[in-house]
Amino acid sequence: MDILKELNDRKIVKQFTNEEKIINAQKNKKGVYCGFDPTADSLHIGHLIQIVNLKRFAEYGFKPIPVIGGATGMIGDPSFKSAERVLLTDADVIKNKTAISAQLKKMLGNVKIVDNLDFYKDMSILDFLRDVGKHFNLSYLLAKENIASRISSGLSITEFTYTMLQAHDFKTLYEKHDCHIQIGGSDQWGNITSGLDYISDFDKDHKAAGITFNLLTKKDGNKFGKTESGTIWLDVNKTSEYELYQFFINQEDDECENLLMFLTTLPVSEVKNIMAEHKKEPFKRIAQKRLSYEVLTFVHGKIGLDKALKITDALFKGNVSSLDKSALTGFLKTMNEIEIKKVKNINELFISSGVCSSNREFRELLESGSLYVNDEKINNTNTEITSNMFISENTILIKKGKKKYYLIKMT
Repeated sequence: MDILKELNDRKIVKQFTNEEKIINAQKNKKGVYCGFDPTADSLHIGHLIQIVNLKRFAEYGFKPIPVIGGATGMIGDPSFKSAERVLLTDADVIKNKTAISAQLKKMLGNVKIVDNLDFYKDMSILDFLRDVGKHFNLSYLLAKENIASRISSGLSITEFTYTMLQAHDFKTLYEKHDCHIQIGGSDQWGNITSGLDYISDFDKDHKAAGITFNLLTKKDGNKFGKTESGTIWLDVNKTSEYELYQFFINQEDDECENLLMFLTTLPVSEVKNIMAEHKKEPFKRIAQKRLSYEVLTFVHGKIGLDKALKITDALFKGNVSSLDKSALTGFLKTMNEIEIKKVKNINELFISSGVCSSNREFRELLESGSLYVNDEKINNTNTEITSNMFISENTILIKKGKKKYYLIKMT
């Protein structure tokens, strides 16, 4: 079975340049690369499809080559962006490169990560203009959709050069790293074909090819991975294991098949079986649970998955205080703090925080046994706040009812 059939069966492929060259690259175990510009100190869910695709290509005999854009990240890809990017400092790029390199190694295993800064650090601007720029006709570049779409709103010379840099990346990887395939999202078609045309200037019989994939969107057409609370990151310090698990476990039924196809390496036949079982008893959320399991294990390993499951189980049972320190810390990171002035007793704590709207509600909930501090039921309206109630400095975890937790910080 060839890689193109696998990708088409998953309905991932948007465009590709040459089927024969892709098949030959698979037969000869050539390299396949995808670039990741260090625009932040973490990758996010939008990157996950390309990371999983590198893993998928590896399973079909290719050598995956993740490329960190130490050079291109300093420029910024203008492809279908509405405005000029804010340029990063050298320090930011170095910090971001280090962080996302670690993430890629964790997910892809023992792969060699290439930094494209190595292609340019000894090249002068005159070298670039003579050796690279000479091969790009102005009308050719202006005809590229990813560039043309920005002309009216403004496009600096800095960002205008981006497609030439990416093209030179591909040529360098082709010649020095035995890399025959470049992959990317559908917004990268212009950059990928620029690279192929550039390679053709030096080798008309080259064996390089490109593939783009459909961007991951929801059924309603909205961008996947954007929530009311912001971007879903792959760094546990920005999006905890529990938050990532909840993001996937709460996906709608009609989103699950595509997500299993795009974001896991489960065989297509197995995905179909999972969906068939799910449809028999949707209330069991079979598809969502398998999706969450696969993604969490891929991104954070079995340890990360176990932590997310422990927190989920503790919340369901209403005994968060039973969590170990690591899991409890992970859970607390997901909560918004409510800041109040320092108070002396439990009554003031619940009312000042807004968890109880009045003394009357507080008394009613107290009498019904519905108020807790660190999962310990409160029985007395005059209970004083003591130091052993704090789970961290000036912070108390309280609960109303069985599952509604609130993190209160006293200042």
